[in-house]
Amino acid sequence: MRLTRQEAEDCKALVIDSNPTSRSILMNMLRDIGVGQVSQTSRVTDARRELETREFDIVLCDYHFDNSPMSGQDLLDDLRRSQLLPYATVFVMVTGECSYTKVAEAAESALDSYLIKPHAASALEERVLQARHRKKVLRSIFKAIEASDFATAARLCLERYHARAEFWLYAARIGAELFLRVGDHRSARALYQSVHDARGLAWAKLGLARAELAAGQTAAASNTLENLIEEQPGYADAHDVMGRVQVEQGQLGDALDTFRTAATITPHSIPRLQKQGMLAFFLGQTDEATAALERSVRLGMTSKMFDCQSLVLLAMMQFDRRDAKELGRVVANLALALERQSDSPRLQRLFRVASVLQALQARKVGDCLSQVRALAADIRCEDFDHEAATNLLAVLARLRQSEVALEGAEAWVTEIAQRYCVSKASCEVLCGAAANDEVYAALIHEGQHDISSMAEKAMAHSLSGSPAVAVESLMAKGLETLNAKLIELAAAVLHRHAAKITDHAALAGRINELKTRYCSQGTQVSLGQPPSRSAGGLTLRA
Repeated sequence: MRLTRQEAEDCKALVIDSNPTSRSILMNMLRDIGVGQVSQTSRVTDARRELETREFDIVLCDYHFDNSPMSGQDLLDDLRRSQLLPYATVFVMVTGECSYTKVAEAAESALDSYLIKPHAASALEERVLQARHRKKVLRSIFKAIEASDFATAARLCLERYHARAEFWLYAARIGAELFLRVGDHRSARALYQSVHDARGLAWAKLGLARAELAAGQTAAASNTLENLIEEQPGYADAHDVMGRVQVEQGQLGDALDTFRTAATITPHSIPRLQKQGMLAFFLGQTDEATAALERSVRLGMTSKMFDCQSLVLLAMMQFDRRDAKELGRVVANLALALERQSDSPRLQRLFRVASVLQALQARKVGDCLSQVRALAADIRCEDFDHEAATNLLAVLARLRQSEVALEGAEAWVTEIAQRYCVSKASCEVLCGAAANDEVYAALIHEGQHDISSMAEKAMAHSLSGSPAVAVESLMAKGLETLNAKLIELAAAVLHRHAAKITDHAALAGRINELKTRYCSQGTQVSLGQPPSRSAGGLTLRA
C-alpha cells in the first residue's frame, strides 16, 4: 500500500528538528514518498507558530531539541490541549528514546505514531501510511464531528468499540470525549470504565475522573485522581483535572499547589502557567502570580494559547507597584491584540479595564470614572461573565484604595455578589479579586448569604408539599439576581417533582431559557477564557 500520486502531491508536511542533517534527511524521505510540499523549522516556538496558523497533513517532530528545555512532547501536549492539531493531521514523533517510559508517554499523547532512531525510509513510509489509513477508516466519525453532529459521531465510535472493529480503542477514546461534550456523563463514564478495565490505560482513568467531575461527583473524581497521580506523578493532565476538582470543592490553596505542580512538570506550557498565575493572583500571592504570568508573556504572547486576561491581571499588579512604564506596555499589548480581533467584545472589555487603571494612575479621574460606569452598565448583560465580574471588582477596589469616590459602587458590588456567589470557591475568588477590601468583602459575603436565604425559603415550599410554588419562587429570584445556582435549583426541583406539577412542560421551557442565557456564565470559577475542551481530553476539532 502506497500513497497515490495525487494524494502524495496534495500532502503538506512540516519537519521539526533542531539538527540540520536530520532535518534534511527527513525532508528527503518525505519527498521520496512523493509528498508535494515540505516545510521545515528548527525551533519548537517557530513550529508552534506554524501549526497555529497553517494546517499540515503530516508533521514529523523530533523529541529532543538542542539548547531548548522544551521537547517535542511539550509541543504536542500544548497543541492537543488547545485544540490546534486537527484530526486530519498525522503527527509522528521521531526519537532516540526507546525506553518504555517514552513510548508510553507517546501513546498517552494520542499522537499517530513514533519512530525510533535510527530508522529507514521504509519505516517512515510505513508509519505515515498506517496513520493515514486510520484517518480513512474513521472518516465517517470525523465528518460527523466536522458537522458538529457529536451524537452521531459518538454512536459510530461506540458501535466500532463494541464490534472491536479496526481502531476500536482509538474510537473509544474519541467516543467517550464526545459523550462528555454532549453532556451524556453516564455513557462517557461507562466507556472510560470499560476501557480501563480491559486495558488499564491512564487516559481512560483520567477520563473516568473527568466524567465523575462533570456529573458533580467531586469526591469520586478526587479519589480516582489521587490513585492516578500516585501511579503516575508526572502525568500533568491528571494534575490539571485535580486542580479543577479542588476548585470545585473550595480548596483553592490546594488547587494552587496542584496547578503549580502541573506547570513545573511542563514549564513551557503557556496555559498551565496562566492558570497558576491567575489563581495565585486571586489568593493574594502576587509575587508568584507575577512570575508565572510574565513568563507566559515571554513564552508566546502572540500564540493562540495565550489568554489576554493574563495581561489584565499583570496590569493590576503593575498598578499596585506604581510601575507606569510596565502598565503602559501592557495596555499597548492589549491594544495590539484588539487590533487583530477588533470585533471581540471580550477583548474590548479587557482593554477597557486596563485603560481604567492607566487613567487612574495618571490621575485622570474623569476619564477613569466614565469608563468604570460603562463597565458597570454591563453587569446584567448575558455575556458579563465571572471573569468580567472579577475584573470590575478589582478596579472598584483600587478606586477605593486611591480614595476616589464613585457613587453606586457598593450597589454594583452587591449585584455582582448576588449573581456570582454560587459556591464557596466563587465567593472566595470574588473577595480575592476585590483585594479583600473590608467593605466590599462584607458586601460579597452578604450577597452569598442572601442567595442562600432565597434558596432556603423557596425549598421550604417544596418540603411542605408545594413544589410548584418552590419552582416559581426559585425562577423569580433567579431572574431577579441572575444567579445560576437558583436557576439550576429550580430545574432540579422541577425534575424531581415533575409528576406533581401540572404545567411541567411550560415551566421546563422557561427554566431552560434562563439556563441558556445565564447558567453558562455563572456556574464556574473563571481562570481565564474557558478552553473549548477540558484538560486531559482529546481534540474535537476535525
